[in-house]
Amino acid sequence: MAYYTHTESPIGNFIEKDFGNNFEYSVNETGMFPEYPHIVWVGSAATDQGFRFAKVKKTVAYILTGEDTLERWFLKSNQEYVV
Repeated sequence: MAYYTHTESPIGNFIEKDFGNNFEYSVNETGMFPEYPHIVWVGSAATDQGFRFAKVKKTVAYILTGEDTLERWFLKSNQEYVV
């Protein structure tokens, strides 16, 4: 997945460790998948939404890539934006 250039109300960004890709993330306000408090903005042909539900922590992010498929991404850095 690639970095998405249009995000809505980002609260932070991270660089994933394996490929060095940069992603921004926002609060999950969709009402769907409340156990995943974030949405990570991605550019993917597999989804027309432009984001994935996620739980972003300091050094790891858990990304929901399908209804029952979860990926664990290790993070090189994670920076929360100061509001």
